[in-house]
Amino acid sequence: MKKLPYNVNLKTKEILEQLNKSNYALGKLNGLLEMLPNPDIVLSIMTLRESKDSSAIENIITTYDELYKDIVADELKSVSSKEVLRYKNAIYMGQELIDQNGYLTTNMIIDIHYVLTGFKTGVRKLPGTVIKNDLTNEVVHMPPQSHEEIIGYLNNLEKYINEDNDNDPLINMAIIHYQFESIHPFYDGNGRTGRIINILYLILKDKINKPILYLSKYINDNREQYYKLFQRTNMDIKNIGEFILYLLKGIETTANLTISIIKEITKSIELTTKLIKDKLPNIYNDGLVTHLFKNIYTKNELYRDSLKVSRNTATRHLKLLEEAGFLISEKVGKEVIYKNVQIFNLIKEI
Repeated sequence: MKKLPYNVNLKTKEILEQLNKSNYALGKLNGLLEMLPNPDIVLSIMTLRESKDSSAIENIITTYDELYKDIVADELKSVSSKEVLRYKNAIYMGQELIDQNGYLTTNMIIDIHYVLTGFKTGVRKLPGTVIKNDLTNEVVHMPPQSHEEIIGYLNNLEKYINEDNDNDPLINMAIIHYQFESIHPFYDGNGRTGRIINILYLILKDKINKPILYLSKYINDNREQYYKLFQRTNMDIKNIGEFILYLLKGIETTANLTISIIKEITKSIELTTKLIKDKLPNIYNDGLVTHLFKNIYTKNELYRDSLKVSRNTATRHLKLLEEAGFLISEKVGKEVIYKNVQIFNLIKEI
């Protein structure tokens, strides 16, 4: 395994052409997000979607219905939901660290990994870790085994992340992703941590302003190719151009998909706003619509805390919204929870 930087020509015609497409799509996405009146609604939906998709790559499976119900419940019932929500919290923590410090260190990555997994195991100290293709169970890479060697590679990676070089940040993101996964510094959660680093690096390099571009769905949809290219690069680092090209295409594909999703979410918000104004003008306000879309599932306690109303007012509003067809109620344990039908149906399709 080689340390960074690699002595490989990455300015091929194919890479440069794809780089232009990827940067263009990413710029459109970032610009669209900046124009939204309330980008936090979209970010909340997309971050939870990424948390679910990234966890699914590691066989942590949950449904949106189960996930959203667990979020509003007094206690999380599903182990999978706990894992997914840890991932979401790790993304937000990572963004906060980047915003506060303007760099990303090995210790920050270890802290992010702790939030992600809930275990303070830190960097591997025991040998025996291998990377397998979970589709075939074939060993595709033997990462560094000794603790000292792993720390050396992580220090080298930290320097590469934070120092400027001649590569476009999108190319560097792909290189950093490959190198981190090759180091495989933790006993568990390396894939999820590596995908969070993707997001944080793009924020660090001002390619995106918020955590909005998530590659997990693309990787999940193209897992066989991911493992094949990862293995080819392990065999010869000169093949990393193919791996970079794969992730650059993923950035373009994901950015364009996210743009479509944002437009659909925006349409749904606009339609719901219009209909509530028409049908329930006495209870309408901007905060109400924001609450319904940021939470998707809600309950009396969440509603009244968000809109600063009494329990009785919250009960009346939620009943009116249900009678008008905006919400569907369901008994979960001792609680009544309410689902935003329109946005929930949209999320299931994306």
